[in-house]
Amino acid sequence: MSFFENTRKPAGLGGQLMVTMMNIGHGSIARWGLQFLAPPPDARVLDCGCGGGATIRMLLEKCGKGSVKGIDHSPVSVERAKKLNQAAIAEGRCTVLQGSVTDMVFASDWFDAVTAFETVYFWPDLPQCFREVWRVLKPGGTFLICNESGGDTNSGEKWTEIIDGMTVYKDIELKTYLEQVGFHDVQIHKRKSWLCVTARK
Repeated sequence: MSFFENTRKPAGLGGQLMVTMMNIGHGSIARWGLQFLAPPPDARVLDCGCGGGATIRMLLEKCGKGSVKGIDHSPVSVERAKKLNQAAIAEGRCTVLQGSVTDMVFASDWFDAVTAFETVYFWPDLPQCFREVWRVLKPGGTFLICNESGGDTNSGEKWTEIIDGMTVYKDIELKTYLEQVGFHDVQIHKRKSWLCVTARK
C-alpha cells in the first residue's frame, strides 16, 4: 500500500503519520466549513469519517453544552481521535466508535447535525451512506459535507489516479444524491477549489 492510500483508511505507521497530517492540514477547511453550521449549544452532533478527531474538538467547542460522536472505519484514526478528545470522553460529552457509514449503530432521528469533512470521496455506495445519515438525523437536522476538491478543477484528478477508490464529486452530483434520499434546502458554498454543501432533513 502506498503512503497516500492512508488517506482512505489509515493503517500502521504510515497511517499514524497521515492522521497527524490530517489533523493539522484540514484545520483551515474545517473552520471555514463550520461557519455554515449553526447547531444549538446543546446539540447532538455526529462526525462521520472523523479521522484523528480534530474536527470533533472543534464541534465540541461549537456546542459547548452538547455532545459529539465520531465514527471512522480505521482503528488508527479511532485511537488518535480518542486520545485527542480524552477529556471530553471522560466528561461523557464525546464517544468515538469504529464502524462504517453504510450501516451505523446509532438510533434513528437522534442527531441535530451530521458532518463529513474530507471523507465522502471514499464512501462506498454513496446513496446508501446518505440514507444512513438521513436515518440518524432528527427532522429539521442539518447534514454538512466539506471537501477540499470540489470537482470544478483538475486538482482532484491527480489524487484519484493514485488513491484507489477515491471519487471527487461535483456540487451538482452531491445535490442530486442528497435530494434523491429526501434532503431539501440544499445549499452550495465555494471558496476557490473548496466545496461545502449543507442540506436539511
